[in-house]
Amino acid sequence: MNNPLRNILIAAFILLALFIITSKKENATFTKSNSIFSSNKTDISKIMIQQGQNSIQINKIDTTWHIAGNDTLVIRQNRIEDLFGKVLDVKRTTIRSKKESNWINYSVDDSTGTHLALINTEDKTIGYYIFGRSKTDWAHNFVRIRIGENLSEDVLKNVYETSESVIHHLNTSTTYWGEKNPVIELESIKSDSLGVGA
Repeated sequence: MNNPLRNILIAAFILLALFIITSKKENATFTKSNSIFSSNKTDISKIMIQQGQNSIQINKIDTTWHIAGNDTLVIRQNRIEDLFGKVLDVKRTTIRSKKESNWINYSVDDSTGTHLALINTEDKTIGYYIFGRSKTDWAHNFVRIRIGENLSEDVLKNVYETSESVIHHLNTSTTYWGEKNPVIELESIKSDSLGVGA
C-alpha cells in the first residue's frame, strides 16, 4: 500500500539532494568577486609592465611617479589613476581553468601574457599578475595571479575572468605613460624665439 505522504517526502529529499549537488558544481567554477590586489596601494613604489620583449618601469620617488630611464617625459597622472583605480580594483570572477596546460589558451602563460609586477619600498614583489585578452569577449580579460597576499597554490594555478576589460591600461609605451614636460617645452620655445644659442 502506497503512502502518498512518504512518496512526497522521498521526492522532496531527492530534489534537495540534486539542488545541493548542482550548487556545489556551480561553486567550483565561480568565485566571489574579489579585487585582484588586496594589499595597501600606498606600499607600491615600483610598477613593472611587460608585453613580449617590450617593458616599462615606473618608479615613485618621494610622492611623484617617474618613468625609469627617461628624463624628458613627465608622468600623465590620469594613467596612474587608471592603473590604481581600475586595474588594481578589477575583480576576479569566473574560474575559466584550473589547469596549467590551458594557460596558453587564455594568453596568460609567461610568453603570451601581459605581465604586471608591483614592488614595495623594500624591493619585495607584493603583487604579480599576468593578463590575457579574450578573443571573443572584449568586455573582459583573463588573469592569472602569480604573487598575491594569502593565496593558496590552487588559486595561483587558476585562470579567472575579470569583471571588466583593463588590459588596455597596461601599455609599455613611454608616450602612453608620459608627456613632454610643458615647462621645459615653454622654455625651449622662448629660447628659440629669442635666438638663444643661435
